Amino acid sequence: MSVYTELRHNIKTRFSEALLAARAAGELDFAAVPPFVLEEPRERAHGDLAVNAALLLAKETRRPPREVAAVLLRHLRPEGVWIAGTEVAGPGFINIHLDPAWLGGVLPEILTAGPRYGASDMGRGQKVQVEFVSANPTGLLHMGNARGAALGDSLAALLAFTGCEVEREFYLNDTGNQINTLALSLEARYFQLLGREGLVPENGYHGEDVTDTMRELVARDGAMYLDMEAAARREALTAYALTAKTAAMRRVLADFGVRYDIWFSEKSLHTSGYVRETLDVLAAGGHIYERDGAVWLKGLALGEEKDEVMIRSDGTPTYFAADIAYHRHKFARGFTRVINIWGADHHGHVARMQAALGALGLPPQSLRVILMQFVRLIEGGEVVKMSKRTGRYITLHDLLTDVGRDAARFFFLLRAPDSTVDFDLDLAKKESAENPVFYVQYAHARLCSIIRHAQAMGLDIEQTPAASVCALLSTTQETALLRCLAFWPEEVERAARLAEPHRLTAYVLELAGLYHSFYNHCRVLQAETEDLRAARVALVRGTRFVLAAALGILGVTAPESM
Repeated sequence: MSVYTELRHNIKTRFSEALLAARAAGELDFAAVPPFVLEEPRERAHGDLAVNAALLLAKETRRPPREVAAVLLRHLRPEGVWIAGTEVAGPGFINIHLDPAWLGGVLPEILTAGPRYGASDMGRGQKVQVEFVSANPTGLLHMGNARGAALGDSLAALLAFTGCEVEREFYLNDTGNQINTLALSLEARYFQLLGREGLVPENGYHGEDVTDTMRELVARDGAMYLDMEAAARREALTAYALTAKTAAMRRVLADFGVRYDIWFSEKSLHTSGYVRETLDVLAAGGHIYERDGAVWLKGLALGEEKDEVMIRSDGTPTYFAADIAYHRHKFARGFTRVINIWGADHHGHVARMQAALGALGLPPQSLRVILMQFVRLIEGGEVVKMSKRTGRYITLHDLLTDVGRDAARFFFLLRAPDSTVDFDLDLAKKESAENPVFYVQYAHARLCSIIRHAQAMGLDIEQTPAASVCALLSTTQETALLRCLAFWPEEVERAARLAEPHRLTAYVLELAGLYHSFYNHCRVLQAETEDLRAARVALVRGTRFVLAAALGILGVTAPESM
């Protein structure tokens, strides 16, 4: 338990004891201690923590919240838990001001843990799968895929940092109507390259990458498929294209810092018979029926808006049937939690997938779906229009070439998944404090510079200063930075619990800002005394550990010089 977590736990315990003492004294009448919370006020002037217990008890005690708060404070024992003062504020919140001396234990804790400060075993025993991107291998990865890649990879790293056993998975949609459409598009380009008339279907794939793929095939195999029977030719062209495009996706994702543990083929679900087997399981549970030559799932009986087709009248399974089988397969592999990152246009699919899991006897709540809004690319102050179908779009490869991995990942993680991201290309390329990733990385480079200079001076930077030395860190800038460092373990656990890695970008921006302020106001290597210098060097080292750990989770480089 971190210093700050223990402090919060102890204060919460004292407030629970105060409530029980007030009830025992006959001053408050309630059945049970309510699930009150401690939270940091938005404005520092309101204190370090705020308690909402009085607000929760007002109705049951039939007394105004501020009056309940006053009674509560009369029974509160503040000694020994760093409470320096309290006040009733607003409608009945109790604001708590802490003795700054509590910060004295923060640096020793960080320096002892090193890069693992903030890591925990919160997720111990949980085997978690994070499935993300899972794009059709019919084109190049685009900006939306890139956002999903940054989000999924960072979430997986965050969960691993909190003790989960995590696997990253890419679901390869290598069968179905989109693959049939790809086959016709490939065939048309293949014909055109060899001088035969070919027309890409209106709803086909018109991107230049399709032509490039067929050009590579022609260079390798020439016209050997030209006079082949149509079905065999399309199968051969598609097999080549899927292999080539999947390899290209692997390469560009690796350049983006994303590597998967599993690339799972949708086609394998059909060829192995797993889709049919899954439908048999549903049928055995009474969830399947036949009508008009098709096989249906009893969606209405499962609480959904309508029944769903599983097998079409022509005998082909639907995408939904394959998806149910895929999720059954996930849990058969022993995952206790499954997290999918989908585009916002899949919102209607979430509830029916969870209902299907329930029909299979699996806990619906073990599936978490994060819906991700779209990306708007801004260049020169204007929105860039994109269309994957016509081939006019910015690819992940283009993005990496233009702004680099670090800026791309950081920008995608600046907002919650349910918020649209405005990706400003011009800002992402700026080497100034206006660019958030540059601002954070520059802070890390400054930290490393001070450490290098301290080593060149012959200072023993590995030594952890005594508590009395750490207590010398008392300026506004020093205590603000220490407080932010103390919050890191709880910030990590909160972000992991909510599956929200974007919280860490907000955290590192705040941490970088506090460090820049400290750097500008407090001399480190030229401090007034040796003890103060030792304390400040320790603060620099501790800040570097936390900033590097956070950037590592986000998949962003922590440069040692800039």
